[in-house]
Amino acid sequence: MKKPPASTTPTALRQAFAEATAWLALACGVAVGGAALAQGTAARPADVAGSAPAPAATSTPAQAAPAAPTAAQGPRPGDPAAGATKIASCIGCHNISGYQASFPEIYKVPKIAGQTAGYIVAALAGYRKGERKHPTMRAIATTLSDQDMADIAAYYEQLGKQGAQPVPAKPAREPSPQVAKLLAQANCASCHGANYAAPIDPTYPKLAGQYADYLYVALKAYQTDNNRYSGRNNAIMMGMARPFTHAELKAMSKYLAELPSELKTVQQTQFR
Repeated sequence: MKKPPASTTPTALRQAFAEATAWLALACGVAVGGAALAQGTAARPADVAGSAPAPAATSTPAQAAPAAPTAAQGPRPGDPAAGATKIASCIGCHNISGYQASFPEIYKVPKIAGQTAGYIVAALAGYRKGERKHPTMRAIATTLSDQDMADIAAYYEQLGKQGAQPVPAKPAREPSPQVAKLLAQANCASCHGANYAAPIDPTYPKLAGQYADYLYVALKAYQTDNNRYSGRNNAIMMGMARPFTHAELKAMSKYLAELPSELKTVQQTQFR
């Protein structure tokens, strides 16, 4: 009988099978171990005893850019130079000396050059809200943003400072006893200053030197109710003005208009 080849004997076959099984086990072990290693690197189980958490990646945060102003923060401080470019609707009345409004009443439009910026802003805001009734002023104010108002007010405040003379701390001319009594009753100096040109709050106006007919119409507006074209809604001023007759309001207005003032009308050389 011929002997089978050595590679086909039971012993050789068993040896080859053993070697193949070893290589297969080794290959599977490497694959399984590699997958386990990859998984362990991606996320270590938190409950493995003795295992320390992987250190968190750290980085230096970038400096945040300054936040842009929002509407809630309000406008920036008024810029007179910017205001000079926004007064096209103002100069036709407030930059003509002695110019008179004809509706709803006839009176000289107020001097606003040299007026406190805070008051100009408050007045424009009042027209926009309807707390001050005046059809023309409301139409203008509703077109202005808060920043526009701040810039226009800053322009007119500084415009009055050009060549202005200091106002005496106390009025150079004392009022008549009758007017003095009325002013004391109204307590005007407590808010507008002893010389009526130094208000204690920037949103209060200077009164000294303002046109008498404008002051009278303004005071009378605080007495006016249920008029769609005229009236002002301010609790303090309404309480002050309402006890007086129209004649008494005129007497006080006349005296205040004659006092030294920083208020003026700066004539516009040309319209633009």
